[in-house]
Amino acid sequence: MKFNIHPKIDSESILFFDMDGTLIDTDYANFLSYKNSIQTAISIDKKIEYNSKVRFNRTSLKTVFPDLTTNEYEKIIQDKEKNFSKHLSHTTLKSAAVDILNQYSITNKTVLVTNCREDRALLTLDFHNLTNKFNNLFFRQSIKNGNHINKYQHAITTLNVSVNKIIVFENEIREIDDALKTGIPIKNIIKF
Repeated sequence: MKFNIHPKIDSESILFFDMDGTLIDTDYANFLSYKNSIQTAISIDKKIEYNSKVRFNRTSLKTVFPDLTTNEYEKIIQDKEKNFSKHLSHTTLKSAAVDILNQYSITNKTVLVTNCREDRALLTLDFHNLTNKFNNLFFRQSIKNGNHINKYQHAITTLNVSVNKIIVFENEIREIDDALKTGIPIKNIIKF
């Protein structure tokens, strides 16, 4: 796949921004939140180390700690969400995407489309003074039966906008594939 580096953004363009990894690097803060929660929830002998190439997530948690009980797992997830605010200083702006957001939020419709939970997303956006840069905010949708929800399809349907007017800023291949499935042209997708 070839992604356009500098799409033609005009006054009709609607800019869809992902948050984690695209606008803001939250990986280290996310890792620290998990690490603190794991240490609080269970007594561990295993030392977990930060890997800047892989985001620590629920799948990682189950892989590293396959013997977690359901209660331990749920406690870690809940505590991780609660203590993320303690680690906001370990998040950093991704200047290339933020510069585009700052430039075009004045003239164009800008939309946050993230799989991040609303509380954490707003906390992170507020910390970096970005919340008011968006006309619309779309957060993680509840997933029934473990089914994946296409965040781009949800935003497009809700806003009732033409896919040809959308320009996507995204860092994850799976999410780029979801954007393509909606009919957003590949030339309108910028991979960070």
